[in-house]
Amino acid sequence: MDKFSDMVMFVSIVKHQGLAAAGRELGLSPATVTSRLKTLEQRYGVKLLNRSTRHLSLTDSGALYYQASLDIIDNVNEAESLLQSGVDEVKGTLKIVAPSDIGRQAILPILTSFCQRYPDVIPHLYLNDRLTNITESGMDIVIRYGELADSNLISRRLALSHRVLCASPEYLQTHGIPTTPHDLVNHHCLAMLRSHEELTQWHFRQNDAHHSVAVQPSRFSDDGEVIRRWAIDGYGIALKSLLDVQHDIDFRKLHIVLEDYRVNFTASSSISSGDLNVIYVSRQYQPKRIRLFIDFLLNEFD
Repeated sequence: MDKFSDMVMFVSIVKHQGLAAAGRELGLSPATVTSRLKTLEQRYGVKLLNRSTRHLSLTDSGALYYQASLDIIDNVNEAESLLQSGVDEVKGTLKIVAPSDIGRQAILPILTSFCQRYPDVIPHLYLNDRLTNITESGMDIVIRYGELADSNLISRRLALSHRVLCASPEYLQTHGIPTTPHDLVNHHCLAMLRSHEELTQWHFRQNDAHHSVAVQPSRFSDDGEVIRRWAIDGYGIALKSLLDVQHDIDFRKLHIVLEDYRVNFTASSSISSGDLNVIYVSRQYQPKRIRLFIDFLLNEFD
């Protein structure tokens, strides 16, 4: 069996999170898929998957092989597309994940304009505020706030930003304006959930001093758009990226509080920890549609 077919099979296993489902997609029996996976692991002398009766996950070697397989399959599809449609054709899927707020406000209209220019590109836009592992997710592009931990990825800044505390004028009139971070323990706070973790430890810096406050939120959501909406409707104080709420601040739907403090979900002192970035895997032969969209995105934010 050729190596390319093995790659297609392995990608299908990961995509469907199961050998039997991959077999159904490829027209192979479960026994055949199991045997080929075993042969594949023996060929390279590494374990590619951790398997139990109810769960399947990539090993470190499996993650490398999976990403390499995605790259090669994508390049082959791109080559076939070029041969069939001509070198100037831009077509295929474009998978993007972005935070909920900025995704709706900025990324969606930019993606719409891009697809109007290149109508054969099929966009997949995922809006969520979870931190996405681009290697395992199958995404082409990740847009997110904050610093990049994985040095194997490329991160390019789209916009300068920082996080702020904000609330509606009505809320502040009723409950008062906090003057120090510790005043927040007596306020209704609106907190994010990230992978079921409650982000209730808010960090503040003023000059060289660091403050950490454990807030007691009255509402939680894993969707930044929901947090923003609750803040506008007067339900409490939200910790948001300035980019997400700039329009609301300009139109006085929200007011910034504790402006003298730099606030964040982490204790990071980096001034870039709240910037908006586009993140992608470095590919020597990156599909043209991805290269074009990254350039289009950077130009729109310029």
